[in-house]
Amino acid sequence: MAQQATPVRRVRLGKAIGPEPTAVSGVVLLLPGGDEVSHRKPAPLLATSYVRTLGRRLTRAGRDDGLATHVVRYRYRGWNGSAANLASDALWAADEAVRRYGDVPVCLVGIDMGARAALHAGGHEAVNSVLAIAPWLPEEDMAAAPEPVKQLAGRRVLFVHGTNDERTDPELSFRLAERAKKANRDVCRFEVHSDRHALHQHRDEVLALAQDFVMGALFGRAFSRPVADAFAAPPPLGLRMPLASGFGKSLRR
Repeated sequence: MAQQATPVRRVRLGKAIGPEPTAVSGVVLLLPGGDEVSHRKPAPLLATSYVRTLGRRLTRAGRDDGLATHVVRYRYRGWNGSAANLASDALWAADEAVRRYGDVPVCLVGIDMGARAALHAGGHEAVNSVLAIAPWLPEEDMAAAPEPVKQLAGRRVLFVHGTNDERTDPELSFRLAERAKKANRDVCRFEVHSDRHALHQHRDEVLALAQDFVMGALFGRAFSRPVADAFAAPPPLGLRMPLASGFGKSLRR
């Protein structure tokens, strides 16, 4: 019996979250987490529930501005070394957003390994902003090339990380943000004190921060005072900005 060929896996955009606007004027691409090494299929939709919660929040907030929000469906679960599969998939997704919607700004919103993918793909010409939530980053190795930052020039970039994260090291994200700030003044970073990787303890504040940043970056809405201050503050102040309890209670949901 002839052996069946293994089907080729393709990256794709999930269906737009919520009703797709008639005229799209901005796009959010949500990049879920992944593994360091794995050629297995991506995690099921249930595992990306936090991503979809964030997507629904952003979709509601940007409905009147013409926001389209999609979750990126990776080919593989893993980053896979120099192949950087998740970053390649993020770049494809940005190309696909341009093909579908034309010349509109794109914000890459990544969580965990997806945040690393968002940062790598931030140099795509359509991308004007990157939100990196609890980014997975490799341990610094003198023998290896450092994580790139020059591609982020000209973009708004916000990092957010729990100080008690045991899966992804918050100090690595601080040091990456510090290097990125030297190449691009529009970089800031918020610390969620006492929270862990999943950011459950201050979930509402993190969602509100994401909304504040994305609406400002894509549609020119005024940033809240803490976000504006974080962008303006010199390092390390603007890179260790505490996310206040109750942040965003006055934001439109």
